Amino acid sequence: MLMQEANGIMLAQWQAVYQQYRKKLYPNKRTATDLIRYLQQKFPSKEVLDAKWQEVVLDNVRENDYYARKVPPGQTVVARVFRIEHEGQGQVLYEQQDAVFQGLDIYVGVELQTGYFMVEGSSLLWDELFAFCGLDEMDLNNVYLVAEYVTCLKRFSLLEEVLSNSAQ
Repeated sequence: MLMQEANGIMLAQWQAVYQQYRKKLYPNKRTATDLIRYLQQKFPSKEVLDAKWQEVVLDNVRENDYYARKVPPGQTVVARVFRIEHEGQGQVLYEQQDAVFQGLDIYVGVELQTGYFMVEGSSLLWDELFAFCGLDEMDLNNVYLVAEYVTCLKRFSLLEEVLSNSAQ
């Protein structure tokens, strides 16, 4: 999860990772339904039916040209939002929260058409979900997304598995 403004050093690092791994990766993006199923099976959570939270997710898709282009023509964007509970694997996330998020609840928002997701309150969870979700063809042409994906895969010791699946 990018938590600071990008600088020249970071850009160079992303470019190097992109050059090293881009041709080894293939589209493997999971659906929003897959993401929600994974989230609910692994972490105790409750769906949040607050229109304000849903609008935050939808605005992130609508107002970001990159994600807006992923909305299928004629389709309406729809968001679901979940709050991670303070128990089981959820408690583990709270115990490992970044200092900037300490004491805040963890929320996950998912847009159903594009698979876009956001996490508030845990960079660890964002990284895990990003590694789980994979990349589509459009994402594979984005230097930052490829570099971030590889970083997240490494964080969870999944890179070799993904690369071996890509080779098949």
